[in-house]
Amino acid sequence: MGRRREPRKEIQVSVRIFGTDSSGQAFSEKVVTASVSQQGVELSGVQANLKVEEIIGLAYGQNRVHFRVKWVGAPGTPKAGHVGLFNTSLGKPLWDFPLPPPAPDNHQLRFLEQRKHPRFKCHNSVQLHTQEGASFWATIADLSLGGCYVEMSLPLPPGTKLTMYIWVGDTKCFADCEVAYSTAGMGTGVIFNRVSEPDLERIRQYLGTLAGPLKKGSFER
Repeated sequence: MGRRREPRKEIQVSVRIFGTDSSGQAFSEKVVTASVSQQGVELSGVQANLKVEEIIGLAYGQNRVHFRVKWVGAPGTPKAGHVGLFNTSLGKPLWDFPLPPPAPDNHQLRFLEQRKHPRFKCHNSVQLHTQEGASFWATIADLSLGGCYVEMSLPLPPGTKLTMYIWVGDTKCFADCEVAYSTAGMGTGVIFNRVSEPDLERIRQYLGTLAGPLKKGSFER
């Protein structure tokens, strides 16, 4: 069940972005695309300090189109300097190369096929802490012994390192995590990198109440 709206084409072309950054300063800089779709584009090498939901301009050749910032790569992660944009002027020409037609994308099917543990629907509170110091609350939509899906209107970019406190009843379970994928406006898929044996057992017992007894064994993703 891929969650991307459409397939993307991995292609590197030079573009110029311009507008006003999060501090109110005008900017204009040349960057490079990492992937392009009918409605969006991922850029790399971005220096401007941008905020999610801001509108910026993008120029390619003689064409200019406005885009909305959907996500910004966190510093210190593989996506640092990357920005995801959504085209607000659909139908206006921009690219001069062919793109895949709109269709379901199997991007996350590849991720799902790698799961070693079944996931179960739930509705648990979770507290997230990023390495940069940001802290916020969210809700888990499904949970397994190896990861979870967190509902978030402003998802974190892939590669973001997190510490997570999952509420199971009146108990908090701690996990060191990493964002595996994100879906704009929907949520973030997270894998557990480290969970203590006591907390892993609490999660196992909780999942057992959702779907019967779960096998006890070594921690795997």
